[in-house]
Amino acid sequence: MLDVKIDGPIARITLNLPDKLNAMGLWFWDGMADAVAQVDADPAVRVLIVDGAGRAFTAGLDLMSMMNTLPIGNGGPPDGARQARLHQLIRDWQGAMTSLERSRVPVIAAVHGYCLGAGLDLITACDIRLASADATFGVRETRMAIVADVGTLQRLPRIVGPGITRELVFTGRDFDAAYAERIGLINRVLPDHAALREAADAMARQIAENPPLAVQGAKRVLNEAVRADIDRGLEYVATWNAAHLVTQDLGMAVAAFVSKQKPEYAGR
Repeated sequence: MLDVKIDGPIARITLNLPDKLNAMGLWFWDGMADAVAQVDADPAVRVLIVDGAGRAFTAGLDLMSMMNTLPIGNGGPPDGARQARLHQLIRDWQGAMTSLERSRVPVIAAVHGYCLGAGLDLITACDIRLASADATFGVRETRMAIVADVGTLQRLPRIVGPGITRELVFTGRDFDAAYAERIGLINRVLPDHAALREAADAMARQIAENPPLAVQGAKRVLNEAVRADIDRGLEYVATWNAAHLVTQDLGMAVAAFVSKQKPEYAGR
C-alpha cells in the first residue's frame, strides 16, 4: 500500500489504498520510514515525489482501525507502563513523518483531493508542496478532540506563520488549494490531477539536473537550523498526549464520527 518506484534519479512513493481514500492505517505508520530508507539507499536517486492513488492524497488517520492499536485503557487504576507505551507509539508515528524531512534528497508532495489531519502532518515534513485545484486541507485532529501530535504543530508555523497556524488549528476548519497557496503552504496550484503530476515530474527533473551534493547539502543546512526546535516540540507533544489523550471529549468525538452526528464537547 506504499508503492515505491525508482526511475533513475527520481523516486516516487505513492499512498496506494484508494478504496479508503488512502486513510493511514498500520500499513502507513509501519511502512513509511522503510519506504524512505529504500529510496535513500539508492545512490542514483536525487529527488523523491510523494503522492496518492485514486481520488485523494489522503483522508488522514484511519481512526476506526487505529483506535484498537492505542494503549489507552478503559478506566481502571493508573498504569504507568501503558502510558509509556502510548508515548513510544506516538514517537514512532512521528518518525514516519520525520523520515521524509530527514531524507537525504528533496521531497516534493503532490496533493490532490483530500489532505486532512495526518495528511497535513505528512506534507509539512516535505520540502516542497504542489496541489491540484480540487485539494482540500484541514487540521482535523482538533475537531476529533486530539492535539495534533505527529508534526503539524511543529512545522506548520514555520511555513505559514504562527497566526495563521493558530487559526487553522483552533478552528479545525477545512480550506481549499487557493487559500493554501495564498498562505504559503502550497508552492503552486495546478488546474487538475494530470497537470499536478506533470508539474511535480518537471520540478523533480529540474532538481535532479543540479549537482546532487550541493542540493543535499543545502537541505541538510536548512534542516539543521530548526531541527532541535522541532525535535523538542515533538517530544513535548508526545509527552502531553501520553498524559492527556484519553478524555470524555475523545469518546464523544469517536461516537459522533461513527453516528455522523454533531458532538457537544464538555471539556472533560
